[in-house]
Parts: sequence; structure tokens; C-alpha cells
Amino acid sequence: MDRDFLIELFSGFGPVTLRRMFSGFGISVDGVNFALALRSGVYLRADETNIPKLAAEGSRPFQYQQRSTGKVVTVNSYWELPARLFDDSEELADWAKSALAAAQRAAGSKRPRRRTAKKPAVKTPASKKDLHKPAASKARAVTSVAKRKPGESKTARRKGS
Repeated sequence: MDRDFLIELFSGFGPVTLRRMFSGFGISVDGVNFALALRSGVYLRADETNIPKLAAEGSRPFQYQQRSTGKVVTVNSYWELPARLFDDSEELADWAKSALAAAQRAAGSKRPRRRTAKKPAVKTPASKKDLHKPAASKARAVTSVAKRKPGESKTARRKGS
């Protein structure tokens, strides 16, 4: 499924954001992902509120096969969009609203992620000599270089004093 088809499909619902995801797109509104468009079809976010309605339409939950083990994994939070809704944008809009509400409920029930404090950046000296030099002496060295006359070397200046 291409981007233009999906935008047109959900046009009755309103503007949606599509993001590349897996082998297709994640479909969201205001940062809340409420549908998936994959090679195998379009799937709506589901929970205990709208699963009975999806099941009554003959929809099934999203499934995929793990590459490493070959095990079939069922994802009950996304259910297949009933085929008849591809031709009825008004009714699809109602189903999309229901899926968005399910996604918002799921987002609200998640515990906030713990933020880990960033470790402060550790400055590493350029050389071992820099470990023992205090910062002030570095500043003096820079200023003494600036006071030299043009063409005058460090040794010439010392000899002249």
C-alpha cells in the first residue's frame, strides 16, 4: 500500500500522519498511533471496547512469524480492518475514531518512562603534561605569547631581559 492510497483511505476521518514502520506505515493523529498499514493489510488499534465489534465483522488480530524460531506471534492490540470499509469512507471514519480512542486509552494507561540522568561529560586531557598544569598557567602562557613583538622569538625575549 502506498502513501497516497492511505491518505485517501483515511480522508473521511481527517488528516493523518504516516511514518515508515516495519514493512509499511504507522498511521497516527497528534502523535498517537492508531493503525498499521503493512503488506498483509490495514490493522486498527483495538482494546476490550472495540474488539467485540471487530470480531463480529470477521476480523482477526495481527499475526506475524518470527524469523529465528518460526513461531507465530499474535498481537491482540491491532486487528484487521474489515474489507468492506475500504469502499465506505464515512463508516471507516467511525472505526478510525474508535481505534484512535483505544490508542489514547492505551497511551494513558502506560506508566511514564523513567528518565535516566545523563552522565556528565568527562573532559580528557590532550596529553599527560596537561594533567599537571593548572589552568592559570595555561592562560599566562597564552598571554605571554601575545606580548611578544612581531618577529621576536621566545629565546630572544628572554636574553634581552
